[in-house]
Order: sequence, then structure tokens, then C-alpha cells
Amino acid sequence: MGDPKGEIGALRLQYRSDKAALLAHLGLQGTSTRGVHKALKQLARLTDDKLRKLWESAGFAPGFALIAVGGFGRGELFPNSDVDVLVLLPDDAHPDDDATLKARLEGFIGACWDIGLEIGSSVRSVAECVQEAAGDVTVQTSLLECRLITGARTQFTRLVRELGATMDPKAFFVAKTLEMRQRHQKFENTPYALEPNCKESPGGLRDLQMILWVAKAAGLGHSWDELARTGLATPLEVRQIKANEALLSLIRARLHLLANRREDRLVFDLQTAVAESFGYKAQVPAVITPGGQGHTPPTARTARRASEQLMKRYYWAAKAVTQLNQILLLNIEERLNEDTGPVRMRPINERFYDKANMLEVASDHLYIQQPHAILETFLLYQTTVGIKGLSARTLRALYNARPIMNAKFRSDPVNRATFLRILQEPEGITHAMRLMNQTSVLGRYLWVFRHTVGQMQHDLFHVYTVDQHILMVLRNVRRFFIAEHSHEYPFCSQLAAGLDKPWILYVAALFHDIAKGRGGDHSDLGARDVRTFCRQHGIDREDARLIAFLVNEHLTMSRIAQKEDLSDPDVIAAFAQRVGNERYLTALYLLTVADIRGTSPKVWNAWKGKLLEDLYRYTLRALGGRAPDADALVEARKRAALSVLALHALPHEAHKKLWDTLDLSYFMRHQADEIAWHTRVLTKALAQAQPQCKPNAQGEVPAGCSIVRARLSPEGEGLQVLVYAPDQHDLFARICGYFDNAGFSILDARVHTTRDGRALDTFQVITPTLSEHYRELIAMVENDLALTIDERGPLPSPSKGRLSRRVRSFPVTPRVDLRPDDKAQRWLLAVTASDRAGLLYGISLVLARHGISVQLAKISTLGERVEDTFLISGPELQVNRRQIEIETELLDTLEG
Repeated sequence: MGDPKGEIGALRLQYRSDKAALLAHLGLQGTSTRGVHKALKQLARLTDDKLRKLWESAGFAPGFALIAVGGFGRGELFPNSDVDVLVLLPDDAHPDDDATLKARLEGFIGACWDIGLEIGSSVRSVAECVQEAAGDVTVQTSLLECRLITGARTQFTRLVRELGATMDPKAFFVAKTLEMRQRHQKFENTPYALEPNCKESPGGLRDLQMILWVAKAAGLGHSWDELARTGLATPLEVRQIKANEALLSLIRARLHLLANRREDRLVFDLQTAVAESFGYKAQVPAVITPGGQGHTPPTARTARRASEQLMKRYYWAAKAVTQLNQILLLNIEERLNEDTGPVRMRPINERFYDKANMLEVASDHLYIQQPHAILETFLLYQTTVGIKGLSARTLRALYNARPIMNAKFRSDPVNRATFLRILQEPEGITHAMRLMNQTSVLGRYLWVFRHTVGQMQHDLFHVYTVDQHILMVLRNVRRFFIAEHSHEYPFCSQLAAGLDKPWILYVAALFHDIAKGRGGDHSDLGARDVRTFCRQHGIDREDARLIAFLVNEHLTMSRIAQKEDLSDPDVIAAFAQRVGNERYLTALYLLTVADIRGTSPKVWNAWKGKLLEDLYRYTLRALGGRAPDADALVEARKRAALSVLALHALPHEAHKKLWDTLDLSYFMRHQADEIAWHTRVLTKALAQAQPQCKPNAQGEVPAGCSIVRARLSPEGEGLQVLVYAPDQHDLFARICGYFDNAGFSILDARVHTTRDGRALDTFQVITPTLSEHYRELIAMVENDLALTIDERGPLPSPSKGRLSRRVRSFPVTPRVDLRPDDKAQRWLLAVTASDRAGLLYGISLVLARHGISVQLAKISTLGERVEDTFLISGPELQVNRRQIEIETELLDTLEG
């Protein structure tokens, strides 16, 4: 058997050839799922055949048996899955004491590997199997699916009998339920992960296998058809299960084939290839009309990637599996607990009962006979004390009632009143809306919401599908009004407490991204949709106007805060005119914070929070009739800074020498606390400076006299770094290069040149390593950055940072926008690109080469996409040919 040119070699070649023919038959093309189970069973039978031949060659005695377990035990084998087998020993066989038997076992397992079978093997007696199963639910599950491949059938029968005798169906159900919860938590309890595991994620194949495991353990059936015969599943549910199981199986099989390994995740690298294997192609825009939604005009659907089409189909399948898993597991649990006596049923009204804290329909046909009860279900779920969820009977009734949720259902005045009441209830809105989405009711009632379900967002900073993002934003808004969450965002909670109609924000949150993926401006389209909704649901005209404003402008406040100069009174005045009054401003601020927080855990940070809060406060003053007065504002900040300095015992008028070198723009761009910090540290540092670092008669300071100071950011995240150094045209680039090499990310830069020719720059930076070691980091930055600035040598070339897998799969088209500001005195540069290490440094090098000064930089990193804005000036910007050169070089830098 050890000769590769002999029997093993021939068997290996035959297995490879036969397997290749089967996999070719399985196919890498076509959307049909009908043949997938047949192909997987054929692959299992082929493997069985080769195992039998190797078993015969090994020469085991008659009392031995070869058993398929785990997934292989189900009689299906995916292309690159492990072949899990159990060598079942007679009771008197002991490999550790029998060298011949041990050698025979090792030879058999080695031969399996030699012919190309990736064996997962165990060697046990019946008693050992029973003992292992009793202590490990994973082993118990694996043996639950065992089947005989070859050998002693009596041994196999005995194993099945003894395992069945020791099985406790209730304990097994509890153990597998807990195991499923842990598995779901690993995938954040959502089937909508952007790179889902089609086997293990919620809504994956494992959730279907879970149903059959617990049903088989309880003696309720071994297949879907048996579950239908025993009344655990309806014929419709079985058809749905089979269809979705086939789709998930085909996706998994093609993942294995395309990756040429066991790969169960729909990773970005493979999504397009799998989609193309199904025949999906990128779609050109097409005109659609959302059916049954009043007078919503036709809109153009945006072009869709092939991968997006596949993923939407996957998400819908996973969602259906999640629903069916919940229905059937609840049914099985009820069957298992029948012997404990009848469950307490408390009538809520003539249509619903409280069944052990679960909402139970009075009749299986309630929703068909009384469609108004569908939305009443979720209103009662909100308002009935003690109700924790929906019973299996209710979930099944909702699942079967989907066809009647049509245009007539949506236009029914009673249903519209009930839906609006759900939104206006003081508690339970988030839970109700999530449950409505999970049960497919939300998308069938609110038809424009339906196409957002499973809609991917290829913008590199949204980590949720559109429907999940919308519900996350709704949750965030809701938390502003809940006292227990006031510690999370105190200012938002304070503002929310003053709003008289919280439900206005809930409606706005529900519609703010509802038009994503339909082409055109989703804010404008969403505003049209929500106007129709308000008209259909009888919402007061003034409230409807505010809701439409919020949907239409939900990106405005974020854009201004992160991209424009908030120290410019004209910026504030224009925004104040746009919002119009305090009510609109407050509502927009709350929605904006909730929206950014609901995008991705990586997108929100304290600095963005400060920018938004600053914009809110500045605009509120402007709305209060206080026109921006730069001189008055500067004087107020100076007084506040002096008050802070007095607490640090700074000598009288010690600040004057520094302040005389600073102009109005410095005081406009810095808060009083920052001005006081700058003054205190610089006054002290300059007093201690070496004689050669003091300005000469011309006010010049030689190289080697830079001052760098850092502190924990007042915003509570990252460091604030002060640089005071002789000005030079490449200073900004040199500083960016240092931060890039040191692993810091710049969030904000305010660059100022004093009257005596020094740069006074303030940077807001963050780093993942900033924790208990912040003192060491501060000392490192203060020392190393000063040395970097004083080197005055040529700038190093930027590093070519590696792009992440996600960026490679969904690249951002680089964009450069260079235009004069409103006063035509300076220029605004906006860049958009995929994020990577060294990008900001590369941009700053281009600007330095052309002698361009950076006065303000706002660095906005949205997940893995950057949208940076710079306020710049320089003589080359006045020459058209030079402008084109600068833009071209910047594009080359962004493209990497």
C-alpha cells in the first residue's frame, strides 16, 4: 500500500478523475439550485466507494466498522470539506496494546490521505463513544448523524441503540440552543454581515442543521418531509426551507471550488466570482416604480454590481432561514415540554393571548380573516406589560399572511393609523421596528423600505446593509430620549428632553436613507417619499415639513462640520439661514449624531462630536439674533484665556509678547482653553530658550529651535499637539511624514503663521496604542517631532501603504476638487480616495513641491475612505497651467 506507483497511486488518480468529473457536473455556471444536493450526495458516494476499497485493503477483522459522522454522516460532501469518519472498534480491541492493530489503523488513515481524502478520524469502541458523547454535546451531535460505510453492521446498530438510550432530548435542545446563541453572537447576531459565513452565520446552513438535530434527538423526524408529516412544519415552510437550503449549499459549494480550499465565507475577494458563476452581471440603470406606495413617481435604479445582486439574494435567503429556524425551534420546544402540563394562557383581547410571556394569536387564520390584527400584533408587543416576544404560532401565522400585505393593506386607513401609533408610542419603538423587519412585515407595509432589505453599501464606511443601518439610526435616536442612556451622549440627551414630539425624529430616521440604491440623490428622493408618507398618514403640515427637511438635509450638518472652516462667520450665517430656527437645528443635530454613530463603530470619534457640537452652538447663537462679530468674539476668548492663565499663576502681561505676534484669524480658530495652553507653554519655553534661538534683528530664528508640546486631547480622545517653529514651505509635509511613520492618524490641523515668521500649528491626532502609556507617547512626540522638524534635510518618499481586502474589492474613484473660496482670497482643496498608510503625507509632499501653504486641514476618515479638505494659498494657484499640474500630481498620489 505504501508504493505510490501501485494500488494507492492508481486509486489516487482514479479518485481525482472521478471527483473532477462530478465537480464539473456540479458546475460553475447557472442560477439553478436543483442539482446541488444530487451532486453533493454523489461526491459522498464516490468517497464512500474509495473508503471501502481502502478498508478492504487494510484487512480489518469482521468486528470492526467504518462509520461516517458529522457532515459526512448526512450523506453529502462539499468539495473541500473534511471527511469525518469513526473507526468503531470491538470491545476487546485495544490499539495501544496491539502493535499490529495500531499499524493497521495508521496505514489505513495514511492511505486515505495519500489518495487525497482530507480525513478527520477518531478510533473508539461503542462504550467510549457513549462516554464521550455524554460529556461533549459536539461529539453527541456528530454521532447523531452517523451512518455505516462498511464493516460490522451489528456494531453500528448497537452504537445507534446505546446512543439513543442515553439521549436526553430536552437537555440536548437546551445545549444546542445555547451553542447557537454563542455562534450567533460571534457574528454579531445578524445575517447581514458584509462577509457572511454561509455555514455558521445567523441564517446559514448550520441553523437549518440545528433544526434537524434537535428534531431527530426528540424522535420527531429525520428530514424536512418527516417534519411536515408530524405537523412541526407546514408544506409551505418545507418548500421554503428546501429552496433556501439549496441556494446556500450551492453558494458554499462554489466558494469551495473557486477558492480551491474549504472556504465558507463570502469574502469580498470571492463575491464577484461567485456572483458571475450564477450568471449575474453588472446592471445598467433601469426605471422602476415602487408598487403600492401612493403617488411615488418612477425613479431610476442605480447600476448594481454582480456581487451586490448575489448578496441581496443571499441576505433574503438568510433572513428566511432565520425566521423559519425560530418558528420550528419554538414548535419543537413546545413538543418537548408537553409533558409539563398546559401553559398558562391569559387573554389580552378577543384576538390575542399572553402565553407564558409570548404573544399568541387566538386562531391560526386570524391574520387572513382580520388583516388589521397584523400591525396590532406589534402595537401589543410594545404596550403589553410582560410580553417578551411572539410565539411560534404567531410567527407562523405572520409568515403565512405575507401575501395579503398588498397595496390594499397598505392603503387601509386603520392600518395607517396603527402604524403611526406604533411610531408615536413612548416605549418599545426600536424593538417593534426590528421585529417588524425580522418578520418581513415592515417591508411589506412600508413598500419603499422593502428594497433596502439586504442592500449592500459599497462606500467603505457603512458596515451594515441599508435596512440594518436605518434601524441602527432609529435605535440611536431613541436612546437620546431614554434616561438610562443619558450618560452616553449627555448633550444629545439634554437637547432631546426639550423636544415635544420625539416621533418626528423616528420617522425621519426611518426615511433618511430609504432611497439608497434607487439612483439620483437619495436625500431628495427620500424627502419625496416621506412627504407622501406624511400625507397618507395624516401628519400635521408643519410636522411634515420638519420631517421632510430632516430627510433632505441629513448629510448637510456633517459635511459643513467636517469640511468647512467653522471660524468663518459667513459659513455659520449661511448654515443658520438654511436651518431657519432652533427647532430645526436641534432635530437635525440629533439625527446627524445618530446617523454617524449608526454607520460604523470606526467612523464616530470624539473629534467629530466636537465639530458637530461647535457648529450647533455657533449656529444657535446666530439664530438667536447675535450676528457673528469677530472682534467681540476674539475679545471674549482673550478674557476667558486670561482667566485660565491666572489659575496657573502666569505673571501679569506675560502673555503680551506672544499675543502681539498673533492676528485675528488665530483667535477665531482656537478656543479659550487652547489659547491659554499655547500661551502658558510657549511663554515658559521661550523664556528658557537658548540665546541662539531668540529672534535676531530681522525677527528670524535659526534652525534647531522648534518647540513641540503635546497633551491629552480635551475632547477625551487622542492627543493635541502644538508645533512652534521657524516657518518653512515644507513644514506641514514634514510633520505629516512624522505622524505617518509614528503610526498616528491626523484628524485636524490648524496652521497659523505669526507676524514674526513662525509657524504656530495645532494638530489633533489619534493612535490605537494611546492608553495607559500616554505619558511615554507624549514624551516621544515632543522629542522626536522636534528633531524631525529641525533636520531640515530632504523629505523622504512616501511609503506605499497596503490596501485592505475591502478597498481592493470596492475601490473608491479618486477625486480632486480645487476651487477658490467665496472671498477669492484662498483656495479650497477637497480630495476623496481609498485610505492607506502614507496618503496624507503624499498629498502634503505635492503641496510642498509647489510652495503651497496649508492653513487649515480637516481629515475625515470614513471607515476605509478618506474625504479630506484643505484651506490653502500660494502663488502657483493663480496660474491655470500650474493648477492643472497640481491636480494631476494629486490624482497620481491618490491612485497610489
